[in-house]
Amino acid sequence: MSMDRDYAPLSAACVRALNDKMYDKRKAAALEIEKMVKEFAAVNNSMQIRRLLKVLGQDFSMSKNANTKKGGLIGLAAMTVGLGKDSINYIDDLIIPILVNLNDADLKVRYYASESLYNVSKVARSAVLKHFPDIFKSLSKLATDPDQNVKNASELLDRLMKDIVTDNSNIFDLVGFIPLLRERIYTENTFAKQFIISWITVLDDVPSIDLVIYLPEILDGLFKMLSDPTFEIKKMCDAVLKKFLDDLRHNPEKVNYTDMINTIVIYSYSTDEFVQFTAMCWIKEFIDMYGSNILPFASNILKASMASNSNQDIESQIRIKQTAKLVNSTLMELINGVEDNTDVIEKDEEGKNLDLASVITVLTKELGGSTIETKITVLKWIYHLFIHLPNRILMYMESIFPLLLTTLSYPNEEVVQNDLKVIAKIISPSAAQTNNKQYFDHFILSLLKQFSCDRTLLKDRGQFIIRTICGLLNSNDIFRALSTFLLEETNMKFASVMIGTLNTILLTSPELYDLRTQLRDVEKQENREMFLCLFRTWCHNPVAAVALCLLTQNYFLVCKLLQTFASMDVTIDLLIEVDKLIQLLESPIFIYLRMELLEEPVNQYLIKALYGLLMIMPQSDAFHLLRHRLKCVPHSRMGSEMPASENVEKDFKGMFDTSTMLNHFTTLQEKHRNYRISTNSIQQIDKAIAKVDIQ
Repeated sequence: MSMDRDYAPLSAACVRALNDKMYDKRKAAALEIEKMVKEFAAVNNSMQIRRLLKVLGQDFSMSKNANTKKGGLIGLAAMTVGLGKDSINYIDDLIIPILVNLNDADLKVRYYASESLYNVSKVARSAVLKHFPDIFKSLSKLATDPDQNVKNASELLDRLMKDIVTDNSNIFDLVGFIPLLRERIYTENTFAKQFIISWITVLDDVPSIDLVIYLPEILDGLFKMLSDPTFEIKKMCDAVLKKFLDDLRHNPEKVNYTDMINTIVIYSYSTDEFVQFTAMCWIKEFIDMYGSNILPFASNILKASMASNSNQDIESQIRIKQTAKLVNSTLMELINGVEDNTDVIEKDEEGKNLDLASVITVLTKELGGSTIETKITVLKWIYHLFIHLPNRILMYMESIFPLLLTTLSYPNEEVVQNDLKVIAKIISPSAAQTNNKQYFDHFILSLLKQFSCDRTLLKDRGQFIIRTICGLLNSNDIFRALSTFLLEETNMKFASVMIGTLNTILLTSPELYDLRTQLRDVEKQENREMFLCLFRTWCHNPVAAVALCLLTQNYFLVCKLLQTFASMDVTIDLLIEVDKLIQLLESPIFIYLRMELLEEPVNQYLIKALYGLLMIMPQSDAFHLLRHRLKCVPHSRMGSEMPASENVEKDFKGMFDTSTMLNHFTTLQEKHRNYRISTNSIQQIDKAIAKVDIQ
């Protein structure tokens, strides 16, 4: 800079010293300026002070020469020291030139600017808060400065600014600060993140500054920062979030929570396990704090908990799963207080109601394709909704019920068990909906269709499914419906196999104990009707029909049925079924039958029926088993005279039309024979066609 120019009130020597590249000479000039300013201030010579400010702030600090800039910066700091408390009257002219140089390309200029602003702020204290936004912007940049010396100087300035803000929190412009914070919280630089978090931490610790009010504006940035790979950043951010959450617990109504819920739900899907865990913890706390007010967000929270619950059972993810389960169960409890009123608008004007439609959408989607654990959770949810909101959920049955039916073929037993529990609730006569009969029939027909299309399902899971549903509902209703629909079955092979399965369940399952007991008491009209209903369909399977008659002690009919076996096509499959029946006769269920062999006079049709089974069988293990059993019958009773025919049917003649029942049996078996012939013919034709060499 030109030495001929007038820099009054600075002396020529002082100007040269300020321009010198040596720090010591600039320092000496600064001391001279400090002394000069003290003298001006003592006599209140503001004109000279402003002239000096202009010289240092414009001619020196805005110079293109780095050393001149440094001289101007140290001079401005010296002026502040000289002015002391009066510096607040000149704060703009003191600070603005320094702020400009904080962004200078020369690292030494940046360093001296930081040092100068530190000295100015140390003296002016609260007066610098007027320029806090610009100071904060500059500090956030300096935190990432590549030069360590500059960074160290900026850290000293940063600590001082925090002290000033803390000491003068009553005049600190928090509203103006939030946009600055929100703008910089998404920085990717590690040092800038530390800088931002440190300011949030400091401000939140000041009792008179209520930073938690503005949490919705910075929560997204904090969660994003929580995923930083640097441990120190994670630790600092976690501490800040915990502090905010603690503040919320003490006064939850202070903050608009609606925006925050959507934010934390988004981060509950994070691939960073710590972020995911923290988000789930926040969701859990929000449900605890805001209760039913959370219901409008139930679908989003539910979806998030499902996603977290599907994590693997590895150590790092176990706590996420546990928290997700807590969120799920707590949210489920909120449903208990929801009104089951179909007139309720799904989402009212204030948004305080349960949006059931969106909840159902989440549930149906998750049930369609998810992990075993998630499927079970979904089914428990649907069951819970049917318990507490049976009327409101009715309108969504068209989307729910088909999925429930499809889930029956899922390979996991616990899933199917929970699925059947829901289905049983829907089709139960006690269900709120009046059209439960429609769903009951739909279920039975769908079940039969699935078994017909997937024989593996019938073989592997058929008994489990039917037993479970019988345990949940009235087994009489289930068997009556199955029997009624199977009577019209056109696939004879399937009908026979299905009746064989049902017969095994009827004779062996604890769930069917009551039905077995009723069938043995055919003197009651309702029990007779039940027997006839089953018998008509049981005729699809000859051995099952015999077993049913043995169960109901209709031994005369058993004898008649066994006589027809002589004219039937006795296949290996039929002999296997007879073998199984003989094995069953040795089970506890048929104790009453075995005990009848000891009665006087013994029922000769029972003896004849058992010998009939014996004669059908080849001399297998089952043959010898039954033969040995018959040897145990006292010989005197074996030779008793056969009662006259009119007495034989005394117990049954008034109850059943035996001849009609036999005719039905033979007619149905004839249909089976024709079906087998037809099927075999079709198969032979198909094989013949397959062999034709098409030219």
